Amino acid sequence: MSAIELHAVHLDYPGGNTGLQNVDLEIADGEFLALVGPSGSGKTTLLRTIAGFLEPTSGTVSIAGDIVAGAGRTVAPEDRGLGMVFQQHALWPHRNVGKNVSYPLELARIPRGERSRRVAEVLELVGLPGLQDRDPATLSGGQRQRVALARALVRSPRALLLDEALSALDEPLRDRLRLELRALTKAAGLTVVHVTHDRTEALALADRVVILDSGAVAQIGTPKEVVERPSSAFVAQFLSDANLIAGSIDGGRFHADNHPIEVCSDLIDGVTAGRGTLAILPSDIELTGASPHDCATGVVTSSLFGRERSDVVVESHGVSFRCSVYGPRPAVGDAVTMTARRGIFDPAR
Repeated sequence: MSAIELHAVHLDYPGGNTGLQNVDLEIADGEFLALVGPSGSGKTTLLRTIAGFLEPTSGTVSIAGDIVAGAGRTVAPEDRGLGMVFQQHALWPHRNVGKNVSYPLELARIPRGERSRRVAEVLELVGLPGLQDRDPATLSGGQRQRVALARALVRSPRALLLDEALSALDEPLRDRLRLELRALTKAAGLTVVHVTHDRTEALALADRVVILDSGAVAQIGTPKEVVERPSSAFVAQFLSDANLIAGSIDGGRFHADNHPIEVCSDLIDGVTAGRGTLAILPSDIELTGASPHDCATGVVTSSLFGRERSDVVVESHGVSFRCSVYGPRPAVGDAVTMTARRGIFDPAR
């Protein structure tokens, strides 16, 4: 049984704006799912619909097989058995750590002795043993976010919802908490839905990634699948900063509209004769020394060092190409020839 399931979920805001477009999604028990997309794509709307803060116009939301929204039924957020952590940890300054964490148990009228036991257990789980009596103001940002996480976990939720929960933290603390969060949720067997604007974070943490565009699901897949086999030019550009080139496929080659570059159709995924957009990932462009007779020559205008690959921009016939270069890094001003190893063709609709 899926931990969370959305079937044909559509949501219209007052005034006619669409928040979600017929979303179908199954989240497995124990799965860590990341929701990503550009601003306004619907990722937070989708999370809030699962949580119960927004009600879908049509479709159903189910948790552990029980319908909690749609089909004439609406279950309040506090009765859905979910834990939620927001970007701002929102701890009460007048309550110590233990009382902050125990608040959901107080609302549920759990006896005092049981509350104390559960608070101690969950603080141990998030790496804050023995801090029940501490004032939240004396904690670091990372510790406060752990307290917020402990508060979300203390009632043993059916799933954990994270809304930009790490984005307010500075590196390297944020990177360390990513590792701890992944280990903690896997050890506890938690189902997690994580909204983030950070593509690197989503790919690092998630079992699967959902890319949203204008309230609709653009692609669902493992991090490896969505990076290496994006389903559209939009996904390739959003996740990997792909170079997008308008043009057409004819005679076994792609011909760009505003650039003399041509790419053999044997190197293009999703080949369809006709017009469309070719997406070339930065890592799929190879740079070599320039040939004066090559139409794909250009000049390096930016060259930034990276630990594994360098981020290089090549200006060619008035078009800028972003390239991810492994090995020796070209210098600004170098003349180079670009060769595409692969492209993704998105036919015009």
